[in-house]
Amino acid sequence: MKKFLFVTTVLVLFVFACKTASGNQKELVLMLQPKSDTQVSGSATFTEKNGVVTFVANIKGLTPGEHAIHIHEKSDCSAPDASSAGGHWNPTFKKHGKWGAEEHHKGDIGNFTADANGNGTIQFSTNEWCIGCEDETKNIIGKSIIVHKGADDFTTQPTGNAGGRVACTAIIK
Repeated sequence: MKKFLFVTTVLVLFVFACKTASGNQKELVLMLQPKSDTQVSGSATFTEKNGVVTFVANIKGLTPGEHAIHIHEKSDCSAPDASSAGGHWNPTFKKHGKWGAEEHHKGDIGNFTADANGNGTIQFSTNEWCIGCEDETKNIIGKSIIVHKGADDFTTQPTGNAGGRVACTAIIK
């Protein structure tokens, strides 16, 4: 019975919700899983409405201070350190940088601050992403979200020198 409850609990943690709401709104809710022997967890939500995707992540279990968050190229979080997710999602073959600069990866979301209790939130909106569209330079499905141990410096190529991967979730329907 315990094995069944454990498997059920794990499956519930990996259930992702994708729904189409009124009109053309889509929503994808994902649960972040700890990596690299951390206790980091949380949720990431993508909502697409009228051609704009809004991303909101609520993360807990972090060390206080700045942390980077990126979209990575593969929806594979199986490695203990999340290295299986590959590098930053970069379908337009640009240099790593800060969103809004001439050169940046489509996966370069940026930094957020964890408070003294290790909790952090980030919100980001763009028309450069879509949820399940035909444009592979915009479609986030099949990628992953990675939370990093440290802050992105926006200059080191190709990673931003943000340190280890402390949480991961696949972006799948």
